[in-house]
Amino acid sequence: MQPSQLRSLTTESRNPNTMGISQASPLEMLQMINEEDMKVAQAVNRVLPDVKIASDFAFESISNGGRLIYLGAGTSGRIGVMDAVECPPTYSISSDVIVGIMAGGDSAFSHAAEDMEDSEEAGQKDLEHIHLTSKDTVVGIAASGRTPYIIGALNYARTIGAKTVALSCNEQAEISKLADCAIEVVVGPEVITGSTRMKAASAHKMILNMLSTSVMIRQGKVYENLMVDVKVSNHKLKERAVNIIQHVTNASYEQAVKALEATDLEVKTAIVMLQTKTDKKTAKDLLNKADGHIDKAILRHQS
Repeated sequence: MQPSQLRSLTTESRNPNTMGISQASPLEMLQMINEEDMKVAQAVNRVLPDVKIASDFAFESISNGGRLIYLGAGTSGRIGVMDAVECPPTYSISSDVIVGIMAGGDSAFSHAAEDMEDSEEAGQKDLEHIHLTSKDTVVGIAASGRTPYIIGALNYARTIGAKTVALSCNEQAEISKLADCAIEVVVGPEVITGSTRMKAASAHKMILNMLSTSVMIRQGKVYENLMVDVKVSNHKLKERAVNIIQHVTNASYEQAVKALEATDLEVKTAIVMLQTKTDKKTAKDLLNKADGHIDKAILRHQS
């Protein structure tokens, strides 16, 4: 892309509302940033139908033994990695179900390796390295919508038969043409021209949160609005697990602790055991037959 073409991108345009930010008082600077940030959620709202399609792809992939894979360079890569690594402790899934890949590897998360985004070959190789299959869904993240690393990855994913999603912040983005689902969340020019770690990154984080969360809910890992598949790995999380059990079952604190410990710290199993007045094995069998959904497991016992 020529410099003139780069300047034409919304993400590279100057924001008329913040031209005077370098001369503003500290409070005025913050007000300008905050006013622009308020536009992010509105922009995300406009692309929800596209996010729903991506959610369907990811749900189908994970349900059939595939993966949800995020790829990005720089800030985009970091956001993908953050969403991926936070899902195992929240929903007790294996770390290879939702995968975050960053151009330049793990070290690029804390030490910028921005030059790595210029290689289409690197995008393909990173997917080859994790043995991409047709069961997977690949989400390429690039605020500009033109990052070579993402172009290479999406092109390769298409040849494998994986579902592809392009997430950008510009209309008619180049990566959109390479994907089964294009999410173009246009947040407008940044507060600081070209600093897409701001509004663009916020929009992308919101969308990835929606994507992974909606899939986990559909997988039965949320009951009402409670994270009933939380991985109990420290004292705080054990207390949270006990509280969740109490909220659902109205059990006493002592009863909830006893049920949790009796089920090897599995919140869902403890809830079903208490609600159906059965033992651990029966509760687990009910959940397995209900694909992990608490409400369906309880109904199965009652019928």
